[in-house]
Amino acid sequence: MGGMLAAIGSAGIPHPAALAQGKKQGTIGRVERKDPRIDALIPKDAVIEVLAAGFKWTEGPVWDKKNNALLFTDIPNNRVMIWSEREGVKTYLEPSGYTGKNKFTGYEPGANGLAFDKDGYLILCQHGDRRIARYKNGTFETLVDRYMGKRFNSPNDLVFARNGDLYFTDPPYGLPQGVKDPAKELDFQGVFRLSAKGDLTLLTKEMSRPNGIGLSPDEKTLYVANSDPERAVWMAFPIKDDGTLGPGKVIHDATAEVKAGKPGLPDGLKVDQKGNIFATGPDGVFVFAPDFTYLGKIVIGDRNANCAFGNDGSVLYICANDKIVRIKTTTKGLGF
Repeated sequence: MGGMLAAIGSAGIPHPAALAQGKKQGTIGRVERKDPRIDALIPKDAVIEVLAAGFKWTEGPVWDKKNNALLFTDIPNNRVMIWSEREGVKTYLEPSGYTGKNKFTGYEPGANGLAFDKDGYLILCQHGDRRIARYKNGTFETLVDRYMGKRFNSPNDLVFARNGDLYFTDPPYGLPQGVKDPAKELDFQGVFRLSAKGDLTLLTKEMSRPNGIGLSPDEKTLYVANSDPERAVWMAFPIKDDGTLGPGKVIHDATAEVKAGKPGLPDGLKVDQKGNIFATGPDGVFVFAPDFTYLGKIVIGDRNANCAFGNDGSVLYICANDKIVRIKTTTKGLGF
């Protein structure tokens, strides 16, 4: 598909204008404030706006500064979408994560996490192709697809350090049968670093389902979400001078909320310029202070996959199941 979708296109995706006709139709959820410090991050009158809906499972949001637009993935449909205030929703890239000729039999063939490298090229965690790839001049280039000669499970999320090093997670969600898939070659789910020089290092294989990943502003701490319903936690790992990780510390444990039936698991996360962490999890986006105090939650009332700061850095876009939503903040994300 090319060009802007109609108000209700063939994929069932409403143009944002179709949702904006009535205020009640265009907003959802609320902000749950547990600590007064959250008031300095999210305005008291902030609302959660629905921008577009009708996808299968949205993920991997990243702000495209060049085009003043949001890129995100629709994993089951194997495509990257683009949304802008001016043009609404378009298909940006298809296929996005599985480029093979044979039919992919699983639910999540497409790309997951997205990022831009220092040269402005789109970097994708490709589920179906089981690699980290660069999209350049209309083609995908493999950055890395194996550890010790064995194929990755399905790279999930990623974050660049300022020096060009790339940190990423590798859970089994892109494999058709998950952790039990016969094509799974690694016997663990890892967190890796690909240096700017191309050297690959396994940082930890102790997490059962490593997922969302982020860095503190001083890049001395690595944050990783664990999307395991039996241990639904966010972890903080000190980064040593030699680049390895020290013992991890639990930022927050949401296992009880998962067991209580709240939708979703710890998933994607982003960090603001002051070190506050915005992390998707059960029922919404959890907000943690730099000292890991739980400040509150942007309650969506649905499963949430990931989030990203956009515009001038003071708007948080959220991939909420089949929707894209946003909320205004008074803080700014890293990189703005």
